[in-house]
Amino acid sequence: MTNYTMVTEFTLLGIPETAGLEKVLLFLFSALYACALLGNFLILTAIISSQRLHTPMYFFLGNLSIFDLGFCSTTAPKMLSYLSGQGRGISFHGCVVQHFFYHCLGCTLCFLYTVMAYDRFVAICYPLRYTVIMNHRVCCVLATGTWMSGCVHAIILTSLTFQLPYCGPSEVNYYFCDMPAVLLLACEDSSLAQRVGFTNVGLLSLICFFLILVSYTRIGISISKIRSTEGRQRAFSTCSAHLTAIICAYGPVIIIYLQPNPSPLLGAIIQILNNLVTPTLNPLIYSLRNKDVKSA
Repeated sequence: MTNYTMVTEFTLLGIPETAGLEKVLLFLFSALYACALLGNFLILTAIISSQRLHTPMYFFLGNLSIFDLGFCSTTAPKMLSYLSGQGRGISFHGCVVQHFFYHCLGCTLCFLYTVMAYDRFVAICYPLRYTVIMNHRVCCVLATGTWMSGCVHAIILTSLTFQLPYCGPSEVNYYFCDMPAVLLLACEDSSLAQRVGFTNVGLLSLICFFLILVSYTRIGISISKIRSTEGRQRAFSTCSAHLTAIICAYGPVIIIYLQPNPSPLLGAIIQILNNLVTPTLNPLIYSLRNKDVKSA
């Protein structure tokens, strides 16, 4: 038996290769975080308060706004805290909680985008049966399923990461407690956890992305058969907003977790795009291209 002095606190070293840029990054990320919170809160308020937006598409869009609010709030406050000159320390349990919610909300978003693609597929390919297929009960089941799947996924990854002993060093070479950075500090061999975790996240994203592509391929075929130009433009406008948001969300995840040895700086930039920029863009993508939301 080996005696371990267990780590009780980690130190987040921040974004790699950005020493001396703290004030600039603080201003930039504070602005993005504020825009993400304000935009998603306004979208959520509009959907709740407007009766005309009580449809399946906007029900899932409201869920997306809730997840975006939580997703960017998982990492941004701590990052802004140390950029402003406060402590970089985070307790062991705080690191576990941050890791869990990051992967829980991230996985939930992946499943939610897939469900939203299915919703658009039914609306365009089976318009006369849309209200029957996507009834209130089905929407609630699908939304609950995304939550539960995200929780199960996060429990698996968090268990793999933190069942290993951590006895020092305690400096996480990243700006939040993500699996690749934390596993490097384990006192035992973490290769199995790395392979299972990276494969799990990467393949899950690829499977969801493949299902979305299948849905939009069918949608594209159906749109091409619409005779009226106005009808084609309306259908394409609704789907192009969703497709733009999907590319912004899935691209970073696939790039990071399917690389055998990702660059720390590249990984940080892509994660920031995923954590802050995408939640900021989603309200703009869905509101500026949508007359109903702008009206509400």
